[in-house]
Amino acid sequence: MDVLTQNFSLYGEGFLGTVELTFYASILALVLGFLMASFRVAPVGSFRVFGTVWVAVLRNTPLTLLFFAVMLGLPRFGLVLPFKLFAILALGCYTSAFICEVLRSGINTVPLGQGEAARSLGMTFGQTLGAVVLPQAFRSVIPPIGSTLIALAKNSAIAGAFSVTELLGTYKTLSELGYNIVWTFVWIAVGYLIITLAISALFHVLEKRWGVAR
Repeated sequence: MDVLTQNFSLYGEGFLGTVELTFYASILALVLGFLMASFRVAPVGSFRVFGTVWVAVLRNTPLTLLFFAVMLGLPRFGLVLPFKLFAILALGCYTSAFICEVLRSGINTVPLGQGEAARSLGMTFGQTLGAVVLPQAFRSVIPPIGSTLIALAKNSAIAGAFSVTELLGTYKTLSELGYNIVWTFVWIAVGYLIITLAISALFHVLEKRWGVAR
């Protein structure tokens, strides 16, 4: 307990840093995921190609490599941001590819007749997707979206290697101060457990309220 009680502010700063990274990167991932899923099923060929390339590239690129590309590559094009924003951008874009595929699988569960009926009423593709298809698709994929965001929370640990304040990075300071490395990591693991259980509980509530009965 000494490691925690004597360094509670350090753990707290790292914990809040991880929560912040997870929260903002999750919002970005959900927005981009919904957008790319819409592109993947759009009637415009160029949109489908863009969505396919986005998913193929990001899903098959190691996250650490993506961090290097964002942190070191974007400043060369004149885009200079705080490291935390770069980390949110890398995490959000990477996770959006997985959110996109989860949503696309949900879209495929919606009967074709639903879309055809909407179009017969004069609704555009955007209206059909936003008012008819996506709401039903989201209800069927609430659990896998929750699992994807839990993975995002754990992936945020990579940001610590790029001078971003987060939970795992606290071990460096504590190790230099001579604290037992085992207990240092035990309390870090407890912090991640709290975050992932909170996300799991949130999506359990959402599933109970809006999920499709199996």
